[in-house]
Amino acid sequence: MTTRFPTKPLLLALAIALPAQAAVSPEQAAKLGQSLTPVGAEMQGNADGSIPAWNGGLARNDQRYTNPFADEQPLFVITADNVDQYADRLSPGQLALFQRYPDSFRMPVYTTHRTAAYPDAVYEKARNNALRTELTEDGNGLHNFDETLAFPIPQNGLEVIWNHITRYRGGALERTFVQVPVQTNGAFTPIRINEKMSWPSYLKDKEASDNNNILLYFVQQVEAPARLTGEVLLVHETLNQVQQARQAWTYNAGQRRVRRAPQIAYDAPGTASDGQRTTDNLDIFNGAPDRYNWKLIGKQELYIPYNSFNLADRGLKYEEILQPGHLNPEHTRYELHRVWKVEASLKDGERHIYGKRVFYIDEDSWQIAIADHYDTRGQLWRVAEGHAFPYRDALIPWYSAEALYDLQSGRYLVGCLTNEEGQGFDFNQRFKYSDFTPQAIRRLGR
Repeated sequence: MTTRFPTKPLLLALAIALPAQAAVSPEQAAKLGQSLTPVGAEMQGNADGSIPAWNGGLARNDQRYTNPFADEQPLFVITADNVDQYADRLSPGQLALFQRYPDSFRMPVYTTHRTAAYPDAVYEKARNNALRTELTEDGNGLHNFDETLAFPIPQNGLEVIWNHITRYRGGALERTFVQVPVQTNGAFTPIRINEKMSWPSYLKDKEASDNNNILLYFVQQVEAPARLTGEVLLVHETLNQVQQARQAWTYNAGQRRVRRAPQIAYDAPGTASDGQRTTDNLDIFNGAPDRYNWKLIGKQELYIPYNSFNLADRGLKYEEILQPGHLNPEHTRYELHRVWKVEASLKDGERHIYGKRVFYIDEDSWQIAIADHYDTRGQLWRVAEGHAFPYRDALIPWYSAEALYDLQSGRYLVGCLTNEEGQGFDFNQRFKYSDFTPQAIRRLGR
Protein backbone atom coordinates (compact mmCIF):
# COMPACT_ATOMS: atom_id res chain seq x y z
CA MET A 1 0.00 0.00 0.00
CA THR A 2 1.34 3.42 -0.91
CA THR A 3 0.52 6.84 0.37
CA ARG A 4 0.94 10.24 -1.19
CA PHE A 5 2.84 11.57 1.83
CA PRO A 6 5.02 8.67 3.01
CA THR A 7 5.69 9.66 6.61
CA LYS A 8 5.03 7.56 9.69
CA PRO A 9 2.56 8.65 12.35
CA LEU A 10 4.22 10.42 15.25
CA LEU A 11 3.48 7.72 17.79
CA LEU A 12 4.50 8.62 21.30
CA ALA A 13 4.79 5.03 22.54
CA LEU A 14 2.39 5.96 25.33
CA ALA A 15 -0.35 3.72 26.61
CA ILE A 16 -1.20 5.40 29.89
CA ALA A 17 -4.50 4.53 31.52
CA LEU A 18 -3.96 6.00 34.99
CA PRO A 19 -3.63 9.76 35.48
CA ALA A 20 -0.44 11.39 36.72
CA GLN A 21 -1.16 13.94 39.43
CA ALA A 22 1.71 16.41 39.05
CA ALA A 23 1.72 19.59 36.98
CA VAL A 24 4.68 20.00 34.62
CA SER A 25 7.99 21.52 35.64
CA PRO A 26 8.98 25.13 34.85
CA GLU A 27 11.48 23.73 32.32
CA GLN A 28 8.71 21.89 30.48
CA ALA A 29 6.33 24.87 30.67
CA ALA A 30 9.07 27.06 29.14
CA LYS A 31 8.58 25.17 25.87
CA LEU A 32 5.19 26.87 25.43
CA GLY A 33 5.69 29.60 22.85
CA GLN A 34 9.09 28.15 21.89
CA SER A 35 9.19 24.59 20.52
CA LEU A 36 5.50 24.26 21.39
CA THR A 37 2.73 26.68 20.51
CA PRO A 38 1.23 28.64 23.44
CA VAL A 39 -1.38 25.88 23.88
CA GLY A 40 1.02 22.95 23.53
CA ALA A 41 1.02 21.85 19.87
CA GLU A 42 4.26 21.13 18.03
CA MET A 43 5.42 24.42 16.59
CA GLN A 44 7.27 22.86 13.65
CA GLY A 45 5.72 21.24 10.61
CA ASN A 46 6.15 17.63 9.57
CA ALA A 47 9.07 16.12 7.67
CA ASP A 48 7.76 16.53 4.12
CA GLY A 49 6.13 19.93 4.64
CA SER A 50 2.57 18.72 4.11
CA ILE A 51 1.84 20.09 7.59
CA PRO A 52 3.41 23.56 7.90
CA ALA A 53 4.85 25.20 10.98
CA TRP A 54 2.39 27.12 13.16
CA ASN A 55 2.90 30.86 12.59
CA GLY A 56 0.35 32.33 14.97
CA GLY A 57 -2.82 31.12 13.30
CA LEU A 58 -5.32 33.12 11.28
CA ALA A 59 -5.26 36.81 12.18
CA ARG A 60 -8.31 38.46 13.71
CA ASN A 61 -10.78 39.74 11.12
CA ASP A 62 -14.29 41.08 11.69
CA GLN A 63 -15.45 39.49 8.43
CA ARG A 64 -16.08 36.12 10.01
CA TYR A 65 -17.33 34.30 6.93
CA THR A 66 -14.96 35.69 4.31
CA ASN A 67 -13.03 32.69 3.02
CA PRO A 68 -9.27 33.42 2.77
CA PHE A 69 -8.80 30.16 0.85
CA ALA A 70 -11.61 30.61 -1.66
CA ASP A 71 -9.28 30.27 -4.68
CA GLU A 72 -7.79 26.96 -3.57
CA GLN A 73 -8.60 23.70 -5.33
CA PRO A 74 -8.34 20.24 -3.76
CA LEU A 75 -4.93 18.61 -3.88
CA PHE A 76 -6.76 15.32 -4.43
CA VAL A 77 -10.07 13.68 -3.60
CA ILE A 78 -10.33 10.46 -1.62
CA THR A 79 -13.03 8.13 -2.91
CA ALA A 80 -14.00 4.50 -2.39
CA ASP A 81 -11.87 3.65 -5.41
CA ASN A 82 -8.58 5.05 -4.04
CA VAL A 83 -9.18 5.01 -0.28
CA ASP A 84 -6.62 2.22 0.29
CA GLN A 85 -3.85 4.65 -0.69
CA TYR A 86 -4.74 6.90 2.25
CA ALA A 87 -5.95 4.36 4.82
CA ASP A 88 -3.08 4.98 7.25
CA ARG A 89 -4.25 8.58 7.62
CA LEU A 90 -7.94 7.83 8.15
CA SER A 91 -9.76 6.55 11.22
CA PRO A 92 -11.62 3.21 11.11
CA GLY A 93 -14.86 5.19 11.19
CA GLN A 94 -13.87 7.27 8.18
CA LEU A 95 -12.93 4.10 6.30
CA ALA A 96 -16.31 2.65 7.22
CA LEU A 97 -18.09 5.65 5.70
CA PHE A 98 -16.45 4.90 2.35
CA GLN A 99 -17.59 1.29 2.66
CA ARG A 100 -21.13 2.27 3.67
CA TYR A 101 -21.52 4.91 0.92
CA PRO A 102 -19.09 3.91 -1.86
CA ASP A 103 -20.91 5.85 -4.59
CA SER A 104 -21.37 9.16 -2.82
CA PHE A 105 -19.02 9.71 0.14
CA ARG A 106 -15.75 11.42 -0.69
CA MET A 107 -13.19 13.64 1.00
CA PRO A 108 -11.71 16.60 -0.92
CA VAL A 109 -8.26 17.19 0.63
CA TYR A 110 -6.82 20.71 0.51
CA THR A 111 -3.58 22.41 1.48
CA THR A 112 -3.14 22.41 5.26
CA HIS A 113 -3.45 25.76 7.05
CA ARG A 114 -2.89 25.86 10.81
CA THR A 115 -5.38 28.64 11.46
CA ALA A 116 -6.18 27.94 15.14
CA ALA A 117 -5.53 30.99 17.32
CA TYR A 118 -6.69 32.18 20.74
CA PRO A 119 -6.53 35.53 22.55
CA ASP A 120 -3.33 36.30 24.45
CA ALA A 121 -5.17 36.00 27.76
CA VAL A 122 -5.95 32.37 26.95
CA TYR A 123 -2.28 31.67 26.24
CA GLU A 124 -1.40 33.12 29.63
CA LYS A 125 -3.98 30.97 31.39
CA ALA A 126 -2.72 27.87 29.57
CA ARG A 127 0.83 28.55 30.72
CA ASN A 128 -0.28 29.09 34.32
CA ASN A 129 -2.40 25.95 34.23
CA ALA A 130 0.57 23.95 32.94
CA LEU A 131 2.44 24.88 36.10
CA ARG A 132 -0.42 24.46 38.58
CA THR A 133 -3.36 22.35 37.42
CA GLU A 134 -3.57 18.75 38.58
CA LEU A 135 -6.10 15.98 38.24
CA THR A 136 -7.93 14.91 41.34
CA GLU A 137 -6.90 11.50 42.63
CA ASP A 138 -9.66 9.74 40.67
CA GLY A 139 -9.17 11.93 37.58
CA ASN A 140 -12.77 13.18 37.65
CA GLY A 141 -11.95 16.77 38.56
CA LEU A 142 -9.25 19.44 38.56
CA HIS A 143 -7.20 21.17 41.26
CA ASN A 144 -5.84 24.71 40.84
CA PHE A 145 -7.53 25.21 37.49
CA ASP A 146 -8.18 28.62 35.91
CA GLU A 147 -11.05 28.68 33.38
CA THR A 148 -9.59 27.10 30.22
CA LEU A 149 -7.07 24.64 28.68
CA ALA A 150 -6.15 22.69 31.76
CA PHE A 151 -3.18 20.67 30.45
CA PRO A 152 -1.32 22.23 27.50
CA ILE A 153 1.42 19.62 28.02
CA PRO A 154 -0.67 16.51 28.77
CA GLN A 155 0.79 13.40 30.36
CA ASN A 156 -2.05 10.94 29.66
CA GLY A 157 -5.31 10.40 27.84
CA LEU A 158 -7.50 11.79 30.58
CA GLU A 159 -5.63 15.10 30.52
CA VAL A 160 -6.07 15.27 26.74
CA ILE A 161 -9.85 14.83 26.99
CA TRP A 162 -9.98 17.44 29.77
CA ASN A 163 -8.38 19.87 27.31
CA HIS A 164 -11.30 19.35 24.93
CA ILE A 165 -13.79 19.81 27.79
CA THR A 166 -12.09 22.98 29.06
CA ARG A 167 -11.00 24.54 25.76
CA TYR A 168 -11.79 28.24 25.27
CA ARG A 169 -15.17 29.02 23.71
CA GLY A 170 -15.41 32.74 24.25
CA GLY A 171 -16.22 32.94 27.95
CA ALA A 172 -19.85 33.91 27.27
CA LEU A 173 -22.01 33.61 24.17
CA GLU A 174 -25.43 33.16 22.70
CA ARG A 175 -25.94 31.02 19.63
CA THR A 176 -28.88 30.07 17.44
CA PHE A 177 -28.37 27.04 15.23
CA VAL A 178 -30.23 24.08 13.82
CA GLN A 179 -29.94 20.44 14.75
CA VAL A 180 -31.17 18.17 11.98
CA PRO A 181 -31.98 14.47 12.17
CA VAL A 182 -31.65 13.23 8.58
CA GLN A 183 -33.54 10.09 7.58
CA THR A 184 -32.19 7.39 5.27
CA ASN A 185 -34.01 8.89 2.28
CA GLY A 186 -32.62 12.37 3.00
CA ALA A 187 -35.82 13.78 4.50
CA PHE A 188 -35.34 16.22 7.35
CA THR A 189 -36.95 18.89 9.49
CA PRO A 190 -34.54 21.48 10.97
CA ILE A 191 -34.89 22.01 14.72
CA ARG A 192 -33.94 25.55 15.69
CA ILE A 193 -32.24 25.81 19.07
CA ASN A 194 -31.13 28.85 21.06
CA GLU A 195 -28.39 28.40 23.65
CA LYS A 196 -26.87 30.77 26.17
CA MET A 197 -23.60 29.94 27.93
CA SER A 198 -21.38 31.65 30.43
CA TRP A 199 -18.29 30.64 32.33
CA PRO A 200 -18.44 31.93 35.92
CA SER A 201 -15.81 34.66 35.61
CA TYR A 202 -17.75 36.24 32.70
CA LEU A 203 -20.98 36.79 34.63
CA LYS A 204 -21.86 40.43 35.23
CA ASP A 205 -22.44 39.56 38.87
CA LYS A 206 -19.96 36.72 39.22
CA GLU A 207 -19.95 37.06 42.99
CA ALA A 208 -23.56 35.82 42.92
CA SER A 209 -22.28 32.30 42.34
CA ASP A 210 -20.10 30.92 45.13
CA ASN A 211 -19.71 27.39 43.76
CA ASN A 212 -16.07 26.84 42.83
CA ASN A 213 -16.93 23.53 41.16
CA ILE A 214 -18.83 25.15 38.26
CA LEU A 215 -17.29 24.98 34.78
CA LEU A 216 -20.09 26.81 32.95
CA TYR A 217 -23.78 27.77 32.97
CA PHE A 218 -26.00 26.71 30.08
CA VAL A 219 -29.60 27.31 28.94
CA GLN A 220 -31.05 25.57 25.88
CA GLN A 221 -34.42 26.37 24.33
CA VAL A 222 -36.04 24.80 21.26
CA GLU A 223 -37.60 27.52 19.06
CA ALA A 224 -38.92 25.48 16.11
CA PRO A 225 -40.79 23.47 14.93
CA ALA A 226 -43.86 24.38 16.95
CA ARG A 227 -44.47 20.82 18.20
CA LEU A 228 -41.17 20.92 20.12
CA THR A 229 -41.26 24.46 21.47
CA GLY A 230 -41.81 25.35 25.10
CA GLU A 231 -39.24 22.93 26.51
CA VAL A 232 -36.25 24.58 28.22
CA LEU A 233 -33.13 22.97 29.68
CA LEU A 234 -30.91 24.58 32.33
CA VAL A 235 -27.52 23.13 33.27
CA HIS A 236 -24.98 24.13 35.87
CA GLU A 237 -22.03 22.16 34.52
CA THR A 238 -19.80 21.01 37.35
CA LEU A 239 -16.11 20.28 36.94
CA ASN A 240 -16.11 17.23 39.19
CA GLN A 241 -19.39 15.49 38.42
CA VAL A 242 -18.64 12.56 40.69
CA GLN A 243 -18.17 14.82 43.69
CA GLN A 244 -21.15 16.97 42.67
CA ALA A 245 -23.37 15.73 39.85
CA ARG A 246 -24.28 17.97 36.94
CA GLN A 247 -27.15 20.18 38.11
CA ALA A 248 -29.93 20.18 35.51
CA TRP A 249 -33.51 21.39 35.37
CA THR A 250 -36.17 21.25 32.66
CA TYR A 251 -39.26 23.35 32.12
CA ASN A 252 -42.16 21.35 30.73
CA ALA A 253 -44.61 23.50 28.78
CA GLY A 254 -47.47 21.03 29.16
CA GLN A 255 -47.15 20.83 32.94
CA ARG A 256 -45.89 24.39 33.36
CA ARG A 257 -43.44 23.15 35.91
CA VAL A 258 -39.69 23.22 36.45
CA ARG A 259 -38.27 19.87 37.49
CA ARG A 260 -34.81 18.67 38.47
CA ALA A 261 -33.40 16.49 35.70
CA PRO A 262 -30.60 14.28 37.02
CA GLN A 263 -31.00 12.02 33.98
CA ILE A 264 -29.53 14.69 31.65
CA ALA A 265 -26.11 13.04 31.50
CA TYR A 266 -24.09 10.23 29.95
CA ASP A 267 -26.11 8.17 27.45
CA ALA A 268 -29.52 9.70 28.08
CA PRO A 269 -31.09 10.72 24.72
CA GLY A 270 -30.00 14.17 23.56
CA THR A 271 -32.47 17.03 23.19
CA ALA A 272 -34.64 16.84 20.04
CA SER A 273 -32.25 14.36 18.41
CA ASP A 274 -34.77 11.70 17.35
CA GLY A 275 -32.72 9.24 19.40
CA GLN A 276 -29.66 9.79 17.23
CA ARG A 277 -27.29 11.05 19.91
CA THR A 278 -26.63 10.74 23.60
CA THR A 279 -26.43 13.67 25.99
CA ASP A 280 -22.64 13.33 26.10
CA ASN A 281 -22.43 13.37 22.28
CA LEU A 282 -23.08 17.13 22.24
CA ASP A 283 -19.84 18.93 21.32
CA ILE A 284 -18.75 15.37 20.31
CA PHE A 285 -17.97 14.73 23.99
CA ASN A 286 -19.00 16.52 27.15
CA GLY A 287 -19.59 15.75 30.79
CA ALA A 288 -18.07 13.42 33.34
CA PRO A 289 -15.28 11.06 32.23
CA ASP A 290 -15.72 8.61 35.12
CA ARG A 291 -17.41 5.72 33.30
CA TYR A 292 -14.43 5.09 31.01
CA ASN A 293 -10.78 4.14 31.25
CA TRP A 294 -8.82 6.66 29.19
CA LYS A 295 -5.74 5.52 27.29
CA LEU A 296 -3.41 7.77 25.32
CA ILE A 297 -2.49 5.83 22.18
CA GLY A 298 -0.22 8.50 20.73
CA LYS A 299 -0.09 11.18 18.11
CA GLN A 300 -0.56 10.76 14.38
CA GLU A 301 -1.32 12.58 11.15
CA LEU A 302 -4.93 12.36 10.00
CA TYR A 303 -7.16 13.85 7.33
CA ILE A 304 -9.76 15.79 9.31
CA PRO A 305 -12.44 18.42 8.52
CA TYR A 306 -10.79 21.82 8.83
CA ASN A 307 -11.19 25.47 7.80
CA SER A 308 -14.79 24.75 6.83
CA PHE A 309 -15.54 28.14 5.30
CA ASN A 310 -17.40 26.52 2.40
CA LEU A 311 -19.70 24.65 4.74
CA ALA A 312 -20.37 27.84 6.74
CA ASP A 313 -21.23 29.90 3.64
CA ARG A 314 -24.21 32.14 4.38
CA GLY A 315 -25.48 31.65 0.84
CA LEU A 316 -26.03 27.92 1.34
CA LYS A 317 -29.42 26.48 2.18
CA TYR A 318 -29.75 23.44 4.41
CA GLU A 319 -31.21 21.48 1.53
CA GLU A 320 -27.93 22.01 -0.33
CA ILE A 321 -25.87 20.69 2.58
CA LEU A 322 -27.92 17.68 3.69
CA GLN A 323 -28.31 14.63 1.49
CA PRO A 324 -29.04 10.94 2.09
CA GLY A 325 -26.34 9.24 4.14
CA HIS A 326 -23.98 12.15 4.81
CA LEU A 327 -23.20 15.82 4.26
CA ASN A 328 -22.84 16.96 0.66
CA PRO A 329 -19.07 16.60 -0.07
CA GLU A 330 -19.29 19.53 -2.48
CA HIS A 331 -19.11 21.76 0.60
CA THR A 332 -16.66 19.90 2.86
CA ARG A 333 -12.93 20.45 3.24
CA TYR A 334 -10.34 18.10 4.73
CA GLU A 335 -6.72 18.82 5.61
CA LEU A 336 -3.81 16.84 7.03
CA HIS A 337 -3.24 17.68 10.70
CA ARG A 338 -1.59 16.13 13.73
CA VAL A 339 -4.04 14.73 16.25
CA TRP A 340 -3.88 13.12 19.66
CA LYS A 341 -5.49 9.67 19.65
CA VAL A 342 -7.28 8.70 22.88
CA GLU A 343 -9.21 5.48 23.51
CA ALA A 344 -12.01 5.36 26.06
CA SER A 345 -13.06 1.87 27.19
CA LEU A 346 -16.10 1.33 29.39
CA LYS A 347 -15.12 0.34 32.93
CA ASP A 348 -16.22 -3.00 34.33
CA GLY A 349 -19.54 -2.61 36.07
CA GLU A 350 -20.40 0.71 34.38
CA ARG A 351 -23.23 1.22 31.88
CA HIS A 352 -23.24 3.14 28.62
CA ILE A 353 -24.51 2.34 25.12
CA TYR A 354 -20.97 2.94 23.81
CA GLY A 355 -18.59 0.21 24.92
CA LYS A 356 -15.61 2.02 23.42
CA ARG A 357 -14.95 5.43 21.92
CA VAL A 358 -11.82 6.55 20.09
CA PHE A 359 -11.20 10.29 19.85
CA TYR A 360 -8.88 12.16 17.50
CA ILE A 361 -8.17 15.61 18.93
CA ASP A 362 -6.63 18.45 16.90
CA GLU A 363 -3.30 19.47 18.46
CA ASP A 364 -3.72 23.18 17.64
CA SER A 365 -7.17 23.72 19.20
CA TRP A 366 -7.65 20.73 21.55
CA GLN A 367 -10.97 20.17 19.79
CA ILE A 368 -12.18 16.68 18.88
CA ALA A 369 -12.13 16.30 15.09
CA ILE A 370 -13.18 12.64 14.68
CA ALA A 371 -14.74 10.17 17.10
CA ASP A 372 -15.42 6.51 16.41
CA HIS A 373 -18.10 4.96 18.64
CA TYR A 374 -18.41 1.19 19.24
CA ASP A 375 -21.38 -0.61 20.73
CA THR A 376 -21.10 -2.99 23.68
CA ARG A 377 -20.48 -5.90 21.28
CA GLY A 378 -17.40 -4.15 19.93
CA GLN A 379 -19.02 -3.27 16.59
CA LEU A 380 -18.33 0.14 15.03
CA TRP A 381 -21.62 2.00 15.32
CA ARG A 382 -21.44 5.79 14.99
CA VAL A 383 -18.83 8.13 13.53
CA ALA A 384 -18.63 11.80 14.51
CA GLU A 385 -16.98 14.52 12.47
CA GLY A 386 -16.41 18.03 13.81
CA HIS A 387 -16.08 20.40 10.86
CA ALA A 388 -13.69 22.94 12.37
CA PHE A 389 -14.24 26.61 11.72
CA PRO A 390 -12.13 29.55 12.98
CA TYR A 391 -14.41 32.25 14.38
CA ARG A 392 -11.63 34.73 13.75
CA ASP A 393 -13.60 37.79 14.80
CA ALA A 394 -13.29 36.40 18.34
CA LEU A 395 -10.25 34.11 17.90
CA ILE A 396 -12.23 31.00 18.79
CA PRO A 397 -11.81 27.67 16.98
CA TRP A 398 -15.13 25.79 17.10
CA TYR A 399 -17.38 23.96 14.65
CA SER A 400 -19.48 24.95 11.66
CA ALA A 401 -21.15 21.52 11.84
CA GLU A 402 -21.15 18.46 14.07
CA ALA A 403 -22.12 15.33 12.13
CA LEU A 404 -22.88 12.00 13.80
CA TYR A 405 -23.32 9.15 11.32
CA ASP A 406 -25.11 5.92 12.27
CA LEU A 407 -23.42 3.23 10.18
CA GLN A 408 -26.05 0.65 11.11
CA SER A 409 -29.27 2.54 10.38
CA GLY A 410 -28.04 4.88 7.63
CA ARG A 411 -29.46 7.90 9.45
CA TYR A 412 -27.37 10.79 10.73
CA LEU A 413 -27.61 13.89 12.88
CA VAL A 414 -26.10 17.30 12.19
CA GLY A 415 -25.82 20.07 14.75
CA CYS A 416 -24.30 23.56 14.90
CA LEU A 417 -25.46 24.60 11.41
CA THR A 418 -26.13 28.36 11.21
CA ASN A 419 -26.28 29.07 7.46
CA GLU A 420 -29.87 30.32 7.58
CA GLU A 421 -29.74 31.70 11.14
CA GLY A 422 -28.27 35.16 10.68
CA GLN A 423 -25.26 35.76 12.90
CA GLY A 424 -25.50 32.34 14.50
CA PHE A 425 -22.85 32.84 17.20
CA ASP A 426 -22.69 36.02 19.27
CA PHE A 427 -19.60 36.16 21.49
CA ASN A 428 -20.36 39.66 22.79
CA GLN A 429 -23.12 38.61 25.17
CA ARG A 430 -22.78 38.94 28.94
CA PHE A 431 -25.29 37.51 31.39
CA LYS A 432 -26.23 37.65 35.05
CA TYR A 433 -26.31 34.68 37.35
CA SER A 434 -30.09 35.18 37.55
CA ASP A 435 -30.29 34.26 33.83
CA PHE A 436 -29.27 30.71 34.79
CA THR A 437 -31.78 29.88 37.50
CA PRO A 438 -34.94 27.72 37.56
CA GLN A 439 -36.99 30.94 37.79
CA ALA A 440 -35.38 32.16 34.56
CA ILE A 441 -36.29 29.08 32.53
CA ARG A 442 -39.85 29.21 33.87
CA ARG A 443 -40.13 32.70 32.40
CA LEU A 444 -38.61 31.52 29.10
CA GLY A 445 -41.02 28.60 28.86
CA ARG A 446 -44.02 30.86 29.26
